[in-house]
Amino acid sequence: MRTGNNAFFQASEPAVAYRGIHLDLKGVPPTFERLLSLLDVFAAMRFNCVLVEWEDMFPWTCDRRFRCATAYTPQQIQAFRNKAQELGIEVIPLVQSIGHMETPLKFPEYAHMREVPDDTSGLNPLAQGARELVQSMVDDVLALLPGIKHFHLGGDEAWAFGTHPDTQVYVAKHGKGALYMHHMEPLLDHLLEKGIRPILWHDMMAEWDSPSLLRLKDKADLCVWGYQRTPETVSPHAHFHISKIRRFVEHGITLWGGTAYKGGDGPDVELPIVENRLENCLGWSKAAREMGMKGVFVTAWSRYNTLNTQLSPIDAALDVMALSAAVLHDGTAPAAGINACRELLEQIGEYERFQKCYDVMAQLSRLKTAAWEQVRHARQALACLQLDPTRRDRTVAGKHLQMLQKRIREIHALTPEILTAFQGLIAEHWMTLYVGDRRATLELEAEEIKRLIARE
Repeated sequence: MRTGNNAFFQASEPAVAYRGIHLDLKGVPPTFERLLSLLDVFAAMRFNCVLVEWEDMFPWTCDRRFRCATAYTPQQIQAFRNKAQELGIEVIPLVQSIGHMETPLKFPEYAHMREVPDDTSGLNPLAQGARELVQSMVDDVLALLPGIKHFHLGGDEAWAFGTHPDTQVYVAKHGKGALYMHHMEPLLDHLLEKGIRPILWHDMMAEWDSPSLLRLKDKADLCVWGYQRTPETVSPHAHFHISKIRRFVEHGITLWGGTAYKGGDGPDVELPIVENRLENCLGWSKAAREMGMKGVFVTAWSRYNTLNTQLSPIDAALDVMALSAAVLHDGTAPAAGINACRELLEQIGEYERFQKCYDVMAQLSRLKTAAWEQVRHARQALACLQLDPTRRDRTVAGKHLQMLQKRIREIHALTPEILTAFQGLIAEHWMTLYVGDRRATLELEAEEIKRLIARE
């Protein structure tokens, strides 16, 4: 890879000390070859740490069923760590610990650990073996990544937290903060004893009382995240409003910020919305400087949870990644905006592949949007047939069905182009599923609309 032109970065000193890029590997994961070459991209963009959410791409030994079909090997994990070290990029692994626990909890053997019986996302912190399960996963990662300085334990979005009959009793007696720390504190201590500083997402602590926050401050850093607007302009009730950040600061908690270069604009989008990502990143860069944050992670969600559809492949969003890198380093966007970011991609030898990936994703997005418009119009026409007896003509609904079917055929025809664009970057298995999720959903709608028309 060619090195980038330093003129892209204007500041002599970075605005944010730790500038972290996130790899969310539970969706559209890069091939191992691309995983390694992405480290060169990160280095060219002056990121100095990488937050790796391994999920089912890790070669788990605590339970091999946690691995997906294309999981990396232990040797590949070590090669990734070694190259990152050579480039001066700190690797920060992330293992979920209470929310987003679908990877283990989807298996029947772990069902007794669920907070809610039919919900695989939330771990019951009082369940037998719950903490031991998390620690076994943490230890698996530590075995392949010796010498790390930080470890992210997730800990966010445990939507059902405290709703199990047992945890309800505990919360009524001790409070939610105490329940959280009952589960988490031994895990934090396990890392601290090894000289590793734990990090947690902040949202579960946003309403904690002062004693709970003071209990946490010596045990872990918090990463305050939010992907819409900025900490200053978001609703005062939002979990990442600036007032919530100030309260953490007042309690002496070491903070990181969390913006997003992709995955912050919806659970099934193909491309990030540049304006949204820029506004959000600028807000976090400002908050990091004013609140004395340790660093900022630029997150990159590939699924909203392990059971959701995949979204926004990395290689179609490299321009926004570069935009985020500039904002964290310089404190502001390049004067030429996204065009300067694409010029940087040209300088480091990434532009041609990026453009191909971007173009097919943009085309898929347009076709998908157009198809869903036809679904809406067809269903409105069908409702009109039922609600207004004077308009008993199926022609309009039929025309929208024909247009929907045409869009589905066009998505099908585009699939080989998508697979070609991402060849060598993402395994064909994942891109086939990526397009298949979208096309199959539309095909189900088309079949249902066809059935409803025939019934009229």
